[in-house]
Amino acid sequence: MALSDQLSRLAVRAKQAEDRFATARTQARDRLEEDVRKAREDTAAAAEKLHSNSAAASDRADAWVEGIQRSWSDHIAEARRRMDARKARHDAKVTERYAEDAEDYAESMITLAYSAIEESEYAALEAALARQDADAAKAAGS
Repeated sequence: MALSDQLSRLAVRAKQAEDRFATARTQARDRLEEDVRKAREDTAAAAEKLHSNSAAASDRADAWVEGIQRSWSDHIAEARRRMDARKARHDAKVTERYAEDAEDYAESMITLAYSAIEESEYAALEAALARQDADAAKAAGS
C-alpha cells in the first residue's frame, strides 16, 4: 500500500474513532459495553497485525519495530489489568475515580496517536525524499 494511501487510511480511522466516541456518549449501556468489547478485540487484532507486519519488515527496521510492538503490547496489557481491576469495584467514589482514570488514559492515548500520526507524516516525507535522492542518483549513474 502506498504511503499516501496509508496516511489517508489513518485519517479515516481517526475520524471513525471520533464519531464512535460521540455516539457512545448517548448509547444505552448494553450497546456501549458491546462496542467496548468489540473495540478491545479490534485493538488486539491490530496489535497482532503490527506484530505480523514487524516480522515482515526489513532487517534494519526489525529490531526497532519489534521493540515498539513489545512495549505497546506490555502497555496495553497493564492498562487493561488496571481497568479490569477497577471495574470490579462499585463504590461511587471509586467508580468516579475509575471514570477519571479512564478519561485520562483516553487522553493519553489520543496524544500518543497524534504523535504517531505526526511521526508517520515525517517518515512518509522522509521516504519520499529518500526515493527522490535514489532516483536522482540512479539517473546520474546511468
